[in-house]
Amino acid sequence: MTTLTTSTNIYHFLLCRHPSLTPMASAHHFFLYFLFLLLLLHPSLATSAKIPAIIVFGDSTVDAGNNNVVPTILKSNFRPYGRDFVGGRPTGRFCNGRLPTDFISEAVGLPPLVPAYLDPAYGIRDFARGVCFASAGTGLDNATSDVLSVIPLWMEVELFKDYQKKLRRYVGRPKATQIINDAIYIVSIGTNDFLENYFLLVTGRYKQFTVEEFEDFLVSLAKDFLTNIYLLGARKISFAGLSAIGCLPLERTTNALKGGECIEEYNKVARDFNVKLQVMIKELCDRLPELKLRYAAVYDSLLHLIQNPAQYGIENVKEGCCATGTYEMGFLCNEDNPFTCPDADKYIFWDAFHPTEKINRLMANLTLRTSLKEFV
Repeated sequence: MTTLTTSTNIYHFLLCRHPSLTPMASAHHFFLYFLFLLLLLHPSLATSAKIPAIIVFGDSTVDAGNNNVVPTILKSNFRPYGRDFVGGRPTGRFCNGRLPTDFISEAVGLPPLVPAYLDPAYGIRDFARGVCFASAGTGLDNATSDVLSVIPLWMEVELFKDYQKKLRRYVGRPKATQIINDAIYIVSIGTNDFLENYFLLVTGRYKQFTVEEFEDFLVSLAKDFLTNIYLLGARKISFAGLSAIGCLPLERTTNALKGGECIEEYNKVARDFNVKLQVMIKELCDRLPELKLRYAAVYDSLLHLIQNPAQYGIENVKEGCCATGTYEMGFLCNEDNPFTCPDADKYIFWDAFHPTEKINRLMANLTLRTSLKEFV
């Protein structure tokens, strides 16, 4: 495969950080239960191959390995990450296997993996059908990416511009334009802005904004980002809302005084943010011609799984499979830890922050039947 090369300005950003870096049971709940049961019984969604590519922006929920080449401690390119991936290979995905975007790509007739743009094992021939610009640990707020020195969202957009140049050289301008306009764009971002930035009190944002003001600030940043990629040709976009972030194992661990239950304060922030996000999405769709921007509701879906685990063969909703499952992710989730579970399918979470492959498959199929339905 062609070795990945990118423009000087992009690598200047990365090299500045590391000189040695080289290129690289109400009716609502009944409906949710019925839908999830359907997805479990029919995990493979066959669709016509009318989508030329899947293009991904965001954080660790969709990072396929871009952080492997970034000078950050937030990596997952070692076992047991990837334990249930083909060949048991760690790829930089924060999961025991594949991500939702991988399953979505396969379901629409594209390759079963969406490769990371900075992965030198792939080239433009691969990226013409699917490409991931996401970086674990990043957020809508630039200050969030600074916490662990990862790729900020504005740089993901610069990588997208670089990709477009390569695509035009590879397939010609008319075909490249068609791919860019007809591709499905998946955006998953925002959790880190609250849990690794605002509530962690490391960036000072909590001094600048009330939590309600910070929500508004993030929504305005999301609006700017979406407008930017629209101007670059994106038309069919699925933007994921926040999940029940107060129920992540890492957050439950900090809530020991209340028995390790979900932190309702954080869940309320997620719900409030999601409402504001949906208002902004409608405004953009009304203003920008031909934009089909759809909201992906993941909050209720994750909460339903947490509250009804036995229906899906899940035995543990409070801890991750890896290590003790209470606070570990990244390097703290390592192959030498004797506590890692033998069967990740019995868990909602793989580490203290990220879902298992089983949950990723469920979420992918749900997204295909909801926010992506009209595109596929």
